Amino acid sequence: MNKVDGLHHIAICTADMKSQIEYFTDVLGMELVALYWMHGVANTWHGFLRLNDESAIAFVQNPDVEKIPVELGKTHAGNPGANVSRGVMQHLALRVKNDAELMAMRDRIRAKGIPVLGPLDHGMCKSIYFAGLENLCLELSYSSEAIDARAWIDPEVVALAGITPLELARYKKPGDYKDQGGSVKQPGVDAPGPHMTNYPPGVYRRILSTSDEMMSAGIENQPPVKVA
Repeated sequence: MNKVDGLHHIAICTADMKSQIEYFTDVLGMELVALYWMHGVANTWHGFLRLNDESAIAFVQNPDVEKIPVELGKTHAGNPGANVSRGVMQHLALRVKNDAELMAMRDRIRAKGIPVLGPLDHGMCKSIYFAGLENLCLELSYSSEAIDARAWIDPEVVALAGITPLELARYKKPGDYKDQGGSVKQPGVDAPGPHMTNYPPGVYRRILSTSDEMMSAGIENQPPVKVA
């Protein structure tokens, strides 16, 4: 049974935290709920903008982010249909409840002087598209009903992706997994992975050899402001 039941947060790098907060609060009406030093990461801020009580859009800033060159088609897609490097977010779609809310948000965004494409009715959802700061591609969307896999899994695309009938059946209904109460040991650096790759030499090996309890104990997890 699927235990992943929604988005907690997606983290996006920024060279200008304040401007991103201004955009998401002013243009989209989202609330800033957290802004603090990112746990365990030197000289780095973390900001969270509320989607609901359990979900957020997060931004990450440190002085080195602005030194990384932006190349459309590599680091950023630049529009919601363009290419971007593999493993990189192509566009971000946020949910609204219905058509009235979609149109209300289109009015709000256009009133800020930001062009909006749509709504486009995709059948499985209805969407509008617009640009965020720092070349973000943004979408607001809603679905009137759950997506019907029988109608929306195209046999031609399945074949182009190299997916066999047995694999397709497994993808549509993944097998159950009986957890072991958190007792499975950490794989080492020689495990098949994939692995988190962008660590200095030796650091990743040291991280994997550190116990979960010690790793957690080293994190400052108290809020920066004491609330009475």
